[in-house]
Amino acid sequence: MPPIPFFSRRLFLGQTLATVLPLSTRAQPAPDGFRVLEARKNTLQLLPEPAAATAVWGFDGEVPGPLLRYKKGEEVKVRLVNKLDQPTSLNWHGVRIVNAMDGAGGLTQEPVPPGGSFDYRFTPPDSGLFWYHSEVLAFAREQTGRGLYGVMIVDEEAPPQADRDMLVVLDDWKLDGKNQIAGFDSGAERIGALVTVNSHAVPVEESLPPSSRLRLRILSVADTRLMAISFNGVTPLILAVDGQPCEAFEPVRRTIPLGPGARFDVMCDLPGDTGAEANVTLLGDNEPDRVLLAFKTAGEKRSPLPPVASLTQNLALPREIKLQAARKLDIVIEAISPPSPATNPPLYWKLNGVASHGFAPAPLFSVKRGTPVTLGFVNHTAMVQQMRVHGHVMRLLHDLDDGWEPYWRDAVLVPEGKTKHAAFVASNPGKWAIECSIAGRQASGMATWFQVT
Repeated sequence: MPPIPFFSRRLFLGQTLATVLPLSTRAQPAPDGFRVLEARKNTLQLLPEPAAATAVWGFDGEVPGPLLRYKKGEEVKVRLVNKLDQPTSLNWHGVRIVNAMDGAGGLTQEPVPPGGSFDYRFTPPDSGLFWYHSEVLAFAREQTGRGLYGVMIVDEEAPPQADRDMLVVLDDWKLDGKNQIAGFDSGAERIGALVTVNSHAVPVEESLPPSSRLRLRILSVADTRLMAISFNGVTPLILAVDGQPCEAFEPVRRTIPLGPGARFDVMCDLPGDTGAEANVTLLGDNEPDRVLLAFKTAGEKRSPLPPVASLTQNLALPREIKLQAARKLDIVIEAISPPSPATNPPLYWKLNGVASHGFAPAPLFSVKRGTPVTLGFVNHTAMVQQMRVHGHVMRLLHDLDDGWEPYWRDAVLVPEGKTKHAAFVASNPGKWAIECSIAGRQASGMATWFQVT
């Protein structure tokens, strides 16, 4: 992985969803108002014919699954129907959700068995870009890796003006010689050679009028790959991180780091000249860079738009976190070398000296509602880790002073051999998972939980 650029703290002042490629919004409505999502098998043409189609698992057989879009304050009513041969669930990634609906199989609900169903019903408290995926630890890596994920958008009350509102779901696929998904038969990391946008091989090309304003809603669902994407020919302004709005700013070197599950809302204006080109490029890790999105201007120039403005800040989140009163806890991440031979499957990781295939019977810690919490993620491994906290969003604390970054995260990238601190207010009652969001590591030792009473 190339060096991960961190965001600049310098701030820049300043319709219907159109997707880069078509994403179905179809879902089966039930008589009682629930949208039915079926987890089932299908095939997908990842590579152009005459290449063989790839067997996938998807919600309604689609990858990504149906786009779920709501207005702020609107209730979500989704019925998961499991037509797979494995138990599954639905985790609403990034949503500050009521605990019983979080979908952490084995912690907040029993996994949905083959042939079973489960009703999810909640009202998202925040607008933003979120996603849903399977969350039964023993099966989540394979299920997500085979395509069992989708996107949920909760619109702002007053969305910013844009000519195109584009959903950009980034994934990579590890395929065998017959174009079938491979790599689930060992504990090895899975970085696929085929990179896609919305399940279409890159590059994806778009032609738009000069000076068009684009809103890119970018999500990485890659299994293991840590991405760094660079903007060329345009100036990107980040409007939201992990679904939460921030003051609009330009990232360092116009480059954004994306771990698995990371989301960024980005606004940019295309060049004003006809025939101009711009692109979004994945920076290579011991491989060539590759263009993900290629834009070219054509046609009549649009009239000027006002400068890009920040989204309305989320007033439901605390304006400050009283760090001096926080419950402070370090979570030490270590590799087990060699992997534990007494378990099947093997355990590769441990948190604070404990390794488990699932969620332990007792919480790592328990706090009363409203308690500020500071977590130190201490990475004693030789790999970058991305640690996620369910049900809450965090401030990433500065390494050298007592400040924090001006955006919220639901997961934190922790470089190898380093420590990162994050703080949040434990405002959401229930049992909440803390886990590595790099697929496969949760079930092999890197998952724990805490309780808010």
